[in-house]
Amino acid sequence: MLAEKLVTLAREKNITFGTAESCTGGLISAAVTDISGASAVFWGGIVSYDNRVKENLLGVEHETLVTLGAVSAKTAEQMAVGAVRALSVDFAVSVTGIAGPGGGTPEKPVGLVYIAVASTKGVITVKENHFKGEREEVRRQTVETALSMLISAIEET
Repeated sequence: MLAEKLVTLAREKNITFGTAESCTGGLISAAVTDISGASAVFWGGIVSYDNRVKENLLGVEHETLVTLGAVSAKTAEQMAVGAVRALSVDFAVSVTGIAGPGGGTPEKPVGLVYIAVASTKGVITVKENHFKGEREEVRRQTVETALSMLISAIEET
């Protein structure tokens, strides 16, 4: 299980982490907090479903949201950096995307999800994903990919 691997790895390396979630609505945080002992390394998450939360709590620039939209690589990047700051953690993962079934456009179809990982040293990676399936499947794939990306980032420290 990815969440268990993440918690074990973070404990071994004495690293704290948090989340900034939009399209997953807290599912990443839920997966982590299902693991006993997660409280030693997981400090919390911010569900930023609304753009005002992205701006006010995570520090996503208004201009980014206006010009690129909530579903963009830059928004994911700024969400992850903002979560590191807001939660005072070593690492944070952020997700923003279109889980469906509605909300997609030709430019930004259902299943488009941006995932970013940041650390106290800055942005590590931002990944554009095109997941397939119904809403639940898109969200499940997003959680798995986010956990995997966070594990990889921590392993490289």
